[in-house]
Amino acid sequence: MSAVEYGRGKTGRLKSALLQHKAFSREGLSERLFGLLFSGLVYPQIWEDPDVDIAAMELGPGHRVVTIGSGGCNVLAYLSRSPEHIDVVDLNTHHIALNRLKLAAFRHLPDHAGVLRLFGNGEKGSARDYETHIAPHLDAETRRYWEGRDSLGRKRISVFERNIYRTGLLGQFIGAGHLVARLHGVDITELTQARSMREQRRFFDERIAPLFDKPLIRWTTARKSSLFGLGIPPRQYEELAKSSETGTLAPVLRQRLEKLACQFPLHENYFAWQAFARRYPDDGPMPTYLQAAAFPAIRANAERATVHHANFTELLAGKPAESVDRYVLLDAQDWMNDQQINALWSEITRTARDGARVIFRTAGEKSIIEGRLGAETAGEWTYLAQTSRELGMLDRSAIYGGFHIYEKTRNG
Repeated sequence: MSAVEYGRGKTGRLKSALLQHKAFSREGLSERLFGLLFSGLVYPQIWEDPDVDIAAMELGPGHRVVTIGSGGCNVLAYLSRSPEHIDVVDLNTHHIALNRLKLAAFRHLPDHAGVLRLFGNGEKGSARDYETHIAPHLDAETRRYWEGRDSLGRKRISVFERNIYRTGLLGQFIGAGHLVARLHGVDITELTQARSMREQRRFFDERIAPLFDKPLIRWTTARKSSLFGLGIPPRQYEELAKSSETGTLAPVLRQRLEKLACQFPLHENYFAWQAFARRYPDDGPMPTYLQAAAFPAIRANAERATVHHANFTELLAGKPAESVDRYVLLDAQDWMNDQQINALWSEITRTARDGARVIFRTAGEKSIIEGRLGAETAGEWTYLAQTSRELGMLDRSAIYGGFHIYEKTRNG
Protein backbone atom coordinates (compact mmCIF):
# COMPACT_ATOMS: atom_id res chain seq x y z
CA MET A 1 0.00 0.00 0.00
CA SER A 2 1.37 3.42 -0.98
CA ALA A 3 1.62 6.30 1.42
CA VAL A 4 -1.31 7.97 -0.33
CA GLU A 5 -3.44 4.82 -0.17
CA TYR A 6 -2.47 4.34 3.48
CA GLY A 7 -3.48 7.92 4.22
CA ARG A 8 -6.80 7.45 2.50
CA GLY A 9 -7.37 4.19 4.36
CA LYS A 10 -6.45 5.78 7.67
CA THR A 11 -8.76 8.72 6.96
CA GLY A 12 -11.56 6.36 6.02
CA ARG A 13 -11.14 4.37 9.23
CA LEU A 14 -11.05 7.56 11.28
CA LYS A 15 -14.19 8.83 9.57
CA SER A 16 -15.93 5.53 10.20
CA ALA A 17 -14.90 5.61 13.87
CA LEU A 18 -16.15 9.19 14.22
CA LEU A 19 -19.49 8.30 12.64
CA GLN A 20 -19.86 5.33 14.98
CA HIS A 21 -19.00 7.55 17.94
CA LYS A 22 -21.53 10.12 16.76
CA ALA A 23 -24.23 7.48 16.43
CA PHE A 24 -23.34 6.09 19.84
CA SER A 25 -23.47 9.57 21.33
CA ARG A 26 -26.89 10.24 19.83
CA GLU A 27 -28.14 6.90 21.12
CA GLY A 28 -26.66 7.55 24.55
CA LEU A 29 -28.20 11.02 24.65
CA SER A 30 -31.57 9.60 23.68
CA GLU A 31 -31.37 6.97 26.41
CA ARG A 32 -30.34 9.57 29.00
CA LEU A 33 -33.20 11.88 27.98
CA PHE A 34 -35.64 8.98 28.27
CA GLY A 35 -34.31 8.17 31.75
CA LEU A 36 -34.52 11.82 32.82
CA LEU A 37 -38.13 12.18 31.72
CA PHE A 38 -39.07 8.97 33.51
CA SER A 39 -37.58 10.19 36.78
CA GLY A 40 -40.65 12.41 37.32
CA LEU A 41 -44.32 11.47 37.60
CA VAL A 42 -45.12 9.47 34.47
CA TYR A 43 -48.52 7.81 34.83
CA PRO A 44 -51.08 9.40 37.20
CA GLN A 45 -53.43 6.79 35.72
CA ILE A 46 -52.17 3.41 34.64
CA TRP A 47 -52.61 2.64 30.93
CA GLU A 48 -52.96 -1.12 31.12
CA ASP A 49 -56.51 -2.41 31.44
CA PRO A 50 -56.78 -4.01 34.92
CA ASP A 51 -59.91 -5.93 33.96
CA VAL A 52 -57.91 -7.73 31.26
CA ASP A 53 -55.16 -8.38 33.82
CA ILE A 54 -57.61 -9.94 36.27
CA ALA A 55 -59.05 -12.22 33.59
CA ALA A 56 -55.57 -13.23 32.37
CA MET A 57 -54.37 -14.05 35.87
CA GLU A 58 -57.65 -15.73 36.86
CA LEU A 59 -57.04 -13.76 40.03
CA GLY A 60 -58.76 -14.80 43.22
CA PRO A 61 -58.48 -15.43 46.96
CA GLY A 62 -55.27 -17.10 48.12
CA HIS A 63 -53.09 -15.71 45.35
CA ARG A 64 -49.85 -13.93 46.19
CA VAL A 65 -49.04 -11.29 43.59
CA VAL A 66 -46.00 -9.21 42.70
CA THR A 67 -46.68 -6.26 40.40
CA ILE A 68 -45.10 -3.05 39.19
CA GLY A 69 -47.02 -0.15 40.68
CA SER A 70 -46.99 2.67 38.11
CA GLY A 71 -50.16 4.76 38.69
CA GLY A 72 -51.59 2.23 41.13
CA CYS A 73 -55.03 1.74 39.51
CA ASN A 74 -54.09 -1.88 38.78
CA VAL A 75 -53.15 -2.67 42.39
CA LEU A 76 -56.46 -1.38 43.72
CA ALA A 77 -58.45 -3.23 41.06
CA TYR A 78 -56.64 -6.46 41.96
CA LEU A 79 -57.57 -5.95 45.62
CA SER A 80 -61.24 -6.14 44.64
CA ARG A 81 -60.63 -9.89 44.04
CA SER A 82 -59.31 -10.45 47.58
CA PRO A 83 -55.86 -11.94 46.87
CA GLU A 84 -53.85 -13.05 49.87
CA HIS A 85 -51.18 -10.38 49.38
CA ILE A 86 -49.80 -7.99 46.77
CA ASP A 87 -46.20 -6.76 46.72
CA VAL A 88 -46.01 -3.52 44.72
CA VAL A 89 -42.61 -2.49 43.36
CA ASP A 90 -41.48 0.68 41.63
CA LEU A 91 -38.25 2.65 41.32
CA ASN A 92 -40.00 5.97 40.66
CA THR A 93 -40.44 7.87 43.94
CA HIS A 94 -43.44 9.77 42.55
CA HIS A 95 -45.24 6.51 41.79
CA ILE A 96 -44.31 5.15 45.22
CA ALA A 97 -45.91 8.17 46.89
CA LEU A 98 -49.01 7.91 44.68
CA ASN A 99 -49.52 4.20 45.42
CA ARG A 100 -49.16 4.71 49.15
CA LEU A 101 -51.58 7.64 49.06
CA LYS A 102 -54.20 5.62 47.17
CA LEU A 103 -54.00 2.69 49.57
CA ALA A 104 -54.26 5.00 52.58
CA ALA A 105 -57.22 6.81 51.02
CA PHE A 106 -59.21 3.60 50.71
CA ARG A 107 -58.38 2.62 54.27
CA HIS A 108 -59.15 5.94 55.94
CA LEU A 109 -61.53 8.11 53.89
CA PRO A 110 -65.04 7.82 55.33
CA ASP A 111 -66.82 6.72 52.14
CA HIS A 112 -66.69 6.12 48.39
CA ALA A 113 -67.61 9.75 47.69
CA GLY A 114 -64.37 10.86 49.37
CA VAL A 115 -62.33 8.54 47.15
CA LEU A 116 -64.10 9.89 44.08
CA ARG A 117 -63.45 13.48 45.13
CA LEU A 118 -59.73 12.77 45.42
CA PHE A 119 -59.15 10.53 42.41
CA GLY A 120 -61.92 11.61 40.07
CA ASN A 121 -61.72 14.72 37.88
CA GLY A 122 -60.51 17.07 40.58
CA GLU A 123 -62.90 18.51 43.14
CA LYS A 124 -62.45 21.27 45.65
CA GLY A 125 -62.28 19.90 49.15
CA SER A 126 -60.19 16.84 48.34
CA ALA A 127 -57.11 18.48 49.89
CA ARG A 128 -59.06 19.00 53.12
CA ASP A 129 -60.06 15.34 53.04
CA TYR A 130 -56.37 14.51 52.80
CA GLU A 131 -55.47 16.66 55.80
CA THR A 132 -58.31 15.31 57.94
CA HIS A 133 -58.44 11.63 57.11
CA ILE A 134 -55.27 10.50 55.30
CA ALA A 135 -52.23 12.52 56.37
CA PRO A 136 -52.16 11.27 60.00
CA HIS A 137 -51.85 7.67 58.74
CA LEU A 138 -49.06 8.14 56.17
CA ASP A 139 -45.43 7.28 56.74
CA ALA A 140 -43.20 10.34 57.17
CA GLU A 141 -41.61 10.11 53.71
CA THR A 142 -44.91 9.92 51.84
CA ARG A 143 -46.39 12.73 53.90
CA ARG A 144 -43.38 14.95 53.18
CA TYR A 145 -43.84 14.27 49.49
CA TRP A 146 -47.52 15.27 49.30
CA GLU A 147 -47.08 18.25 51.59
CA GLY A 148 -43.98 19.39 49.72
CA ARG A 149 -44.09 22.03 46.99
CA ASP A 150 -44.14 21.73 43.23
CA SER A 151 -42.16 23.97 40.87
CA LEU A 152 -44.79 26.72 41.25
CA GLY A 153 -44.75 26.62 45.04
CA ARG A 154 -48.07 24.79 45.43
CA LYS A 155 -48.51 21.86 47.80
CA ARG A 156 -48.35 18.67 45.75
CA ILE A 157 -51.57 17.37 47.28
CA SER A 158 -53.44 20.29 45.69
CA VAL A 159 -52.95 18.68 42.25
CA PHE A 160 -55.99 16.52 42.96
CA GLU A 161 -58.17 19.63 42.98
CA ARG A 162 -56.93 20.54 39.48
CA ASN A 163 -57.27 17.10 37.79
CA ILE A 164 -54.05 15.15 38.31
CA TYR A 165 -54.63 13.26 35.04
CA ARG A 166 -53.54 16.31 33.05
CA THR A 167 -50.13 16.13 34.70
CA GLY A 168 -47.34 13.60 34.53
CA LEU A 169 -45.42 12.69 31.40
CA LEU A 170 -48.34 10.89 29.75
CA GLY A 171 -50.82 13.62 30.64
CA GLN A 172 -48.53 16.22 29.09
CA PHE A 173 -48.06 14.03 26.01
CA ILE A 174 -51.85 13.81 25.55
CA GLY A 175 -52.13 17.57 26.03
CA ALA A 176 -49.49 18.16 23.37
CA GLY A 177 -51.44 15.89 21.01
CA HIS A 178 -54.55 17.99 21.52
CA LEU A 179 -52.57 21.16 20.83
CA VAL A 180 -51.12 19.82 17.59
CA ALA A 181 -54.58 18.73 16.46
CA ARG A 182 -56.00 22.20 17.18
CA LEU A 183 -53.19 23.75 15.15
CA HIS A 184 -54.58 21.71 12.25
CA GLY A 185 -58.16 22.77 12.96
CA VAL A 186 -59.34 19.64 14.79
CA ASP A 187 -60.89 19.63 18.27
CA ILE A 188 -60.36 16.05 19.42
CA THR A 189 -62.74 16.46 22.38
CA GLU A 190 -65.65 16.45 19.92
CA LEU A 191 -65.27 12.68 19.61
CA THR A 192 -66.93 12.30 23.02
CA GLN A 193 -70.14 13.71 21.54
CA ALA A 194 -70.53 10.61 19.36
CA ARG A 195 -73.70 8.69 20.17
CA SER A 196 -72.77 5.39 18.55
CA MET A 197 -69.75 3.42 17.39
CA ARG A 198 -70.67 4.39 13.82
CA GLU A 199 -70.34 8.06 14.75
CA GLN A 200 -67.07 7.32 16.56
CA ARG A 201 -65.76 5.69 13.36
CA ARG A 202 -66.90 8.59 11.18
CA PHE A 203 -65.20 11.17 13.40
CA PHE A 204 -61.96 9.20 13.41
CA ASP A 205 -61.91 8.63 9.64
CA GLU A 206 -62.86 12.19 8.73
CA ARG A 207 -61.11 14.28 11.38
CA ILE A 208 -58.36 12.35 13.17
CA ALA A 209 -56.91 9.93 10.57
CA PRO A 210 -55.94 12.70 8.08
CA LEU A 211 -53.74 14.30 10.75
CA PHE A 212 -51.22 11.49 10.38
CA ASP A 213 -50.49 12.59 6.81
CA LYS A 214 -49.55 16.10 7.92
CA PRO A 215 -45.83 16.93 7.49
CA LEU A 216 -45.48 18.21 11.08
CA ILE A 217 -46.79 14.96 12.56
CA ARG A 218 -44.69 12.80 10.23
CA TRP A 219 -41.61 14.85 11.08
CA THR A 220 -42.33 14.67 14.82
CA THR A 221 -42.99 10.93 14.93
CA ALA A 222 -39.74 10.27 13.08
CA ARG A 223 -37.92 11.29 16.27
CA LYS A 224 -37.51 8.85 19.13
CA SER A 225 -38.04 11.47 21.81
CA SER A 226 -41.50 12.30 20.44
CA LEU A 227 -42.91 9.08 21.87
CA PHE A 228 -41.22 9.01 25.26
CA GLY A 229 -44.55 10.18 26.70
CA LEU A 230 -46.09 6.85 25.69
CA GLY A 231 -43.36 4.96 27.49
CA ILE A 232 -41.69 3.80 24.28
CA PRO A 233 -37.92 3.67 24.90
CA PRO A 234 -35.40 4.29 22.08
CA ARG A 235 -34.65 0.60 21.55
CA GLN A 236 -38.31 -0.29 21.17
CA TYR A 237 -38.90 2.69 18.86
CA GLU A 238 -36.40 1.20 16.43
CA GLU A 239 -38.15 -2.17 16.46
CA LEU A 240 -41.52 -0.56 15.80
CA ALA A 241 -40.12 1.68 13.05
CA LYS A 242 -38.79 -1.37 11.19
CA SER A 243 -42.36 -2.61 10.72
CA SER A 244 -43.52 0.74 9.34
CA GLU A 245 -43.53 1.39 5.59
CA THR A 246 -42.59 5.02 6.20
CA GLY A 247 -39.83 4.35 8.72
CA THR A 248 -41.70 6.51 11.26
CA LEU A 249 -44.24 5.65 13.91
CA ALA A 250 -47.06 7.68 12.37
CA PRO A 251 -48.79 4.53 10.99
CA VAL A 252 -48.34 2.71 14.30
CA LEU A 253 -49.81 5.61 16.27
CA ARG A 254 -52.70 5.88 13.83
CA GLN A 255 -53.50 2.20 14.30
CA ARG A 256 -53.37 2.42 18.10
CA LEU A 257 -55.49 5.57 18.18
CA GLU A 258 -57.99 3.97 15.82
CA LYS A 259 -58.45 1.09 18.25
CA LEU A 260 -58.91 3.51 21.13
CA ALA A 261 -61.45 5.61 19.21
CA CYS A 262 -63.40 2.92 17.36
CA GLN A 263 -63.13 -0.56 18.87
CA PHE A 264 -65.16 0.02 22.05
CA PRO A 265 -68.29 2.09 22.77
CA LEU A 266 -67.41 5.31 24.57
CA HIS A 267 -69.76 4.41 27.42
CA GLU A 268 -67.49 1.41 28.15
CA ASN A 269 -64.05 2.98 27.77
CA TYR A 270 -62.68 5.40 30.34
CA PHE A 271 -59.27 5.28 28.61
CA ALA A 272 -60.85 6.90 25.54
CA TRP A 273 -62.31 9.64 27.72
CA GLN A 274 -58.91 10.40 29.22
CA ALA A 275 -57.29 10.46 25.76
CA PHE A 276 -59.92 12.49 23.92
CA ALA A 277 -61.52 14.58 26.69
CA ARG A 278 -58.66 14.55 29.25
CA ARG A 279 -61.11 13.63 32.01
CA TYR A 280 -63.56 10.97 33.11
CA PRO A 281 -67.19 11.41 32.04
CA ASP A 282 -69.59 13.03 34.50
CA ASP A 283 -71.96 10.09 34.15
CA GLY A 284 -70.23 7.18 32.51
CA PRO A 285 -67.38 4.65 32.65
CA MET A 286 -64.89 4.85 35.49
CA PRO A 287 -61.84 2.70 36.34
CA THR A 288 -62.69 -0.43 38.30
CA TYR A 289 -61.15 0.92 41.49
CA LEU A 290 -63.34 4.04 41.40
CA GLN A 291 -66.61 2.18 40.93
CA ALA A 292 -68.90 2.18 43.94
CA ALA A 293 -69.44 -1.57 43.76
CA ALA A 294 -65.72 -2.23 44.21
CA PHE A 295 -65.23 0.12 47.16
CA PRO A 296 -66.12 -2.24 50.05
CA ALA A 297 -63.79 -5.03 48.89
CA ILE A 298 -60.87 -2.70 48.16
CA ARG A 299 -61.31 -0.98 51.50
CA ALA A 300 -61.36 -4.32 53.31
CA ASN A 301 -58.28 -5.61 51.48
CA ALA A 302 -56.14 -2.45 51.26
CA GLU A 303 -53.92 -3.58 54.12
CA ARG A 304 -52.95 -6.65 52.05
CA ALA A 305 -50.80 -4.55 49.68
CA THR A 306 -47.25 -3.48 50.52
CA VAL A 307 -45.40 -0.88 48.43
CA HIS A 308 -41.64 -1.33 47.98
CA HIS A 309 -39.10 1.10 46.55
CA ALA A 310 -37.22 -1.65 44.71
CA ASN A 311 -36.94 -3.32 41.34
CA PHE A 312 -38.71 -6.54 40.49
CA THR A 313 -35.67 -8.81 40.41
CA GLU A 314 -34.30 -7.53 43.73
CA LEU A 315 -37.61 -8.05 45.50
CA LEU A 316 -37.97 -11.60 44.20
CA ALA A 317 -34.39 -12.44 45.23
CA GLY A 318 -35.45 -11.98 48.85
CA LYS A 319 -38.44 -14.29 48.61
CA PRO A 320 -38.55 -18.02 49.36
CA ALA A 321 -38.79 -20.54 46.55
CA GLU A 322 -42.30 -21.36 45.28
CA SER A 323 -43.95 -18.46 47.11
CA VAL A 324 -45.64 -16.38 44.37
CA ASP A 325 -48.68 -17.10 42.20
CA ARG A 326 -48.98 -14.10 39.87
CA TYR A 327 -46.49 -11.66 38.33
CA VAL A 328 -47.41 -8.41 36.54
CA LEU A 329 -44.51 -6.89 34.59
CA LEU A 330 -46.41 -4.18 32.66
CA ASP A 331 -44.09 -3.21 29.75
CA ALA A 332 -40.86 -3.14 31.78
CA GLN A 333 -39.11 -5.79 29.66
CA ASP A 334 -39.21 -3.50 26.62
CA TRP A 335 -36.46 -1.56 28.39
CA MET A 336 -34.30 -4.55 29.32
CA ASN A 337 -31.31 -6.21 27.69
CA ASP A 338 -30.91 -10.01 27.51
CA GLN A 339 -28.92 -10.21 30.74
CA GLN A 340 -31.57 -8.30 32.69
CA ILE A 341 -34.41 -10.35 31.24
CA ASN A 342 -32.71 -13.64 32.13
CA ALA A 343 -31.91 -12.46 35.66
CA LEU A 344 -35.55 -11.48 36.12
CA TRP A 345 -36.95 -14.75 34.78
CA SER A 346 -34.49 -16.79 36.80
CA GLU A 347 -35.97 -15.29 39.97
CA ILE A 348 -39.52 -15.60 38.64
CA THR A 349 -38.94 -19.29 37.92
CA ARG A 350 -37.38 -19.90 41.34
CA THR A 351 -40.18 -18.21 43.27
CA ALA A 352 -43.12 -19.42 41.14
CA ARG A 353 -45.58 -21.95 42.45
CA ASP A 354 -46.97 -24.61 40.13
CA GLY A 355 -49.49 -23.00 37.79
CA ALA A 356 -48.16 -19.49 38.43
CA ARG A 357 -48.84 -16.93 35.70
CA VAL A 358 -46.80 -14.03 34.36
CA ILE A 359 -48.47 -11.29 32.33
CA PHE A 360 -46.89 -8.38 30.48
CA ARG A 361 -47.36 -6.02 27.57
CA THR A 362 -45.08 -5.00 24.71
CA ALA A 363 -44.97 -1.99 22.43
CA GLY A 364 -44.61 -4.37 19.48
CA GLU A 365 -46.89 -7.32 18.79
CA LYS A 366 -44.47 -10.18 19.53
CA SER A 367 -43.48 -11.41 22.96
CA ILE A 368 -40.25 -9.70 23.93
CA ILE A 369 -38.81 -12.79 25.64
CA GLU A 370 -39.19 -15.36 22.85
CA GLY A 371 -35.74 -16.62 21.85
CA ARG A 372 -34.03 -14.62 24.58
CA LEU A 373 -34.47 -16.81 27.66
CA GLY A 374 -32.00 -19.55 28.52
CA ALA A 375 -33.25 -22.99 27.47
CA GLU A 376 -33.62 -24.29 31.03
CA THR A 377 -35.73 -21.32 32.14
CA ALA A 378 -37.81 -21.24 28.95
CA GLY A 379 -38.62 -24.92 29.40
CA GLU A 380 -40.39 -24.16 32.67
CA TRP A 381 -43.02 -21.95 31.03
CA THR A 382 -45.85 -22.34 28.53
CA TYR A 383 -46.93 -19.40 26.38
CA LEU A 384 -50.73 -19.12 26.29
CA ALA A 385 -50.76 -17.65 22.80
CA GLN A 386 -54.46 -17.87 21.97
CA THR A 387 -55.63 -16.54 25.33
CA SER A 388 -53.07 -13.75 25.06
CA ARG A 389 -54.43 -12.70 21.66
CA GLU A 390 -58.05 -12.88 22.75
CA LEU A 391 -57.56 -10.86 25.91
CA GLY A 392 -55.22 -8.42 24.16
CA MET A 393 -58.07 -7.51 21.84
CA LEU A 394 -60.15 -6.59 24.89
CA ASP A 395 -57.58 -4.17 26.33
CA ARG A 396 -59.37 -0.83 26.16
CA SER A 397 -56.22 1.28 26.63
CA ALA A 398 -55.02 0.39 23.09
CA ILE A 399 -51.49 1.73 23.66
CA TYR A 400 -49.65 -1.57 23.41
CA GLY A 401 -49.14 -3.87 20.46
CA GLY A 402 -49.08 -7.14 22.40
CA PHE A 403 -50.42 -8.74 25.58
CA HIS A 404 -48.75 -11.94 26.80
CA ILE A 405 -49.50 -14.67 29.35
CA TYR A 406 -47.05 -17.36 30.48
CA GLU A 407 -47.94 -20.23 32.80
CA LYS A 408 -45.57 -22.25 34.96
CA THR A 409 -45.52 -25.92 34.06
CA ARG A 410 -47.27 -27.96 36.74
CA ASN A 411 -45.21 -30.73 38.36
CA GLY A 412 -46.90 -34.06 38.36
